[in-house]
Amino acid sequence: MVDIFFEDTAILDFSPEFFDLWLNETCISEDHELGQLSLIFCSDKYLLDMNNKHLGHDYFTDILTFDYSDDVIIGDLFISIDRVRDNAIENGVTFINERNRIVVHGLLHLLGYNDKTTADKLLMTEKENHYLDNVSRETL
Repeated sequence: MVDIFFEDTAILDFSPEFFDLWLNETCISEDHELGQLSLIFCSDKYLLDMNNKHLGHDYFTDILTFDYSDDVIIGDLFISIDRVRDNAIENGVTFINERNRIVVHGLLHLLGYNDKTTADKLLMTEKENHYLDNVSRETL
């Protein structure tokens, strides 16, 4: 089940049903079960404060992922709407496409993928593109 929350930002019209279906299918494709996932959309300032508090990092980021998984995927994805907008412009893609990329990126972390090394980043980008291509044909 996917829940959507907004902190320190405008409430946008995001469909929990869309994310529920897409992210469930993504988990199934990766041989995992989706339990409870919270998508918390927030401002740069809100996420910067969290990055400082929880990780000791004093820089902006587009997402923080908190993993509570055991037998099923459970976690919180804190996503900066400001970073999503800026990334979309910088990468020449739509806001929705970039939002979806950041969401699936966070889910991939919960599924065990990392992006610390060049090889890890390449695999993660391939996975992101695969799941974005699947959703693009269906809903975008």
